Amino acid sequence: MNKISETILSNSCKGKKMLAVLLDPEKCREKMLVSVLSAFEKNLPDFIFVGGSSKSCPTDDLFDALHDVPVPKILFPGDASQFSPKADALLFLSLISGRNPDYLIGQHMLSALEIKQSGIETIPTGYILIDGGNHSAVQRVSQTIPIPAHGVDECVSTAVAGELLGMKMIYLEAGSGAENPVSADIIAAVKRNLNIPLLVGGGIRTTGQLTSALSAGADLIVVGNVFESQTDKIAEFIHCVKSH
Repeated sequence: MNKISETILSNSCKGKKMLAVLLDPEKCREKMLVSVLSAFEKNLPDFIFVGGSSKSCPTDDLFDALHDVPVPKILFPGDASQFSPKADALLFLSLISGRNPDYLIGQHMLSALEIKQSGIETIPTGYILIDGGNHSAVQRVSQTIPIPAHGVDECVSTAVAGELLGMKMIYLEAGSGAENPVSADIIAAVKRNLNIPLLVGGGIRTTGQLTSALSAGADLIVVGNVFESQTDKIAEFIHCVKSH
């Protein structure tokens, strides 16, 4: 039974907003890891995502460190090498906004048998990269061109195509450390045309930006970069989502 995806879908249908804290295994070490674990002792997000854009980014150690944190830990992989059976679930991402076959199906083939044999809950997710005002790590690694920040119609058509292809969720991403988050216009337009949960991430640094994305229709907000230097903001963002 796909418990995590069912929880996300159920919350989406009820209008309950969610927050995922994204942790990069290459950065979440030593002092930062201690600080993050301390923050989780006081306030818990709905989910923890683990993953990074760089290739061969190890994830097992971070999942071990997060083992006792009582929320679902979901793998958000940059490529096949990042797979870990220690996750509670896996976002099986397909970069449907790009045309690089390696990130549409190629990386998936490399890890498909291992994933299936592990029995991990796998959530097919349509990943849509939108121009966030800088050359993002996702753009650099995947060698794909993001959809323009004003490309509302293209985003909607891509998201709907993902749903019709069988994706269980759509993820609108401006890229890690984006100068500009995904616009409210794009979020609202995509949400109006979907019957599956909508995730939004990239460039969200303030509760004002967080609230804007939620109000526009995002079901689950993914935030990571800002917490790398300001772990105290984890509590602030969690409270903001819960009170929305």
